[in-house]
Amino acid sequence: MNILENISLKTFNTFGIDKTARFFVSVKSIEELKEALEWAKSQKVNPLILGGGSNILLTQNQDTLVIKIELEGIKVVQEDDDFYFVEAGAGVNWHQFVLTAIENNWAGIENLSLIPGTVGASPMQNIGAYGVEIKDVFSSLKALNKETLEIEEFNAEQCQFGYRESIFKHELKGKYVICSVIFRLRKEPVFHTEYGAIQETLEASGIKELSLKAISDAVIQIRQSKLPDPKEIGNSGSFFKNPTIPTEQYELLKNQYTSIPGYPNSEGTKVPAAWLIEKCGWKGQRFGEIGVHAKQPLVLVNYGDGDGTEIKNLAIKIQQSVMDKFGISIHPEVNFL
Repeated sequence: MNILENISLKTFNTFGIDKTARFFVSVKSIEELKEALEWAKSQKVNPLILGGGSNILLTQNQDTLVIKIELEGIKVVQEDDDFYFVEAGAGVNWHQFVLTAIENNWAGIENLSLIPGTVGASPMQNIGAYGVEIKDVFSSLKALNKETLEIEEFNAEQCQFGYRESIFKHELKGKYVICSVIFRLRKEPVFHTEYGAIQETLEASGIKELSLKAISDAVIQIRQSKLPDPKEIGNSGSFFKNPTIPTEQYELLKNQYTSIPGYPNSEGTKVPAAWLIEKCGWKGQRFGEIGVHAKQPLVLVNYGDGDGTEIKNLAIKIQQSVMDKFGISIHPEVNFL
C-alpha cells in the first residue's frame, strides 16, 4: 500500500476544485481497503472515501486520509428465467457499466446512460433519470463495516431508498464502504420512453424499432445537449433535488404563476427546481470563475479556478431566493466537504 502525502484532488472531483489531501491512497482490493482503514485508525484520522468525485463539493483541504476506491470487475453471479443478477465492483465507472450491460443485452439501466460517477455511489445516492432509479434494478450490495472490517450484505429494504436518498446518507453515513453492487437486469427489456424528450429524440433520429442501444443513444444525446461535460466545465450535474410540496401549496402557486410545472406523487406535487431557479433569474449568471449554467439552471459550474466555498455561497443565495419568491425549500444533491 502506497500512501502519498499532500496530493491535489483537482483531478479527482468533477467540479475541478483544487484542494489537497493530507494523505491519499488508491485501493484495488478489499484487502487493500482494510489495510488503508487500519492505517487511518492508527493515525486517529477519519478517512474520506472517494469514488468518481461527481457528487462532492470540496470547500477546504482534506486533513485526513482520502481513500480512492478502484474496486473493479463485472460478472453475472446468478440468473433465472427473467433476470441476470450482475455484480459490479464499486470502482467501476457507471457509464461504462451501462455500456457493458447494453453490449450483453442486460436490460434496465439504459435510461441511466452518461450519469457521472461510479457503481459504488449509485445506491448511496439512488441515482435516477428518465423514469428509472437504482432501486428499480437493485438486488443487493456488499459493504465493509469500517469498525469491524467485516463485509456485510444489504438488500433493498435495508438500504431504505428514497428520492436521491439511502440509509448510507443518513443513519449509516460514514460507517460503511460499499464494495460491490448486484443489479437485477431483465432478459426481456421493458422500455421507458415516456419521460423527458426520449420519444421525441428517437423519432428525430428515425428510430423505428426500440432497442437498449437506441434508448441509451437518445439519453446520451439529450444529456449532452443540456449538460456541460465536466472535462470542459467543472460541474457535478444536477446540484439541487427537485422539491415535493403539498398539493394545496402548488395550487395556490399555480394561481399566481400559471406556467409552473408540477407532477403529482405520493407525497404531494413535485416541482422542477430548474424552473424555480430560472424564474428567480439565475440562469446563465456568472460570478468570476463560477456561475449557473446557461442551458440548465440546475447545474452550478466552475469555469476554471473557482473555489468550492464560492460555489457553496452561490448555492445558499439561490436557495434563499427560491424560498423568498415561492416559499419552497430546495436542497442540494451534492455533499459539501
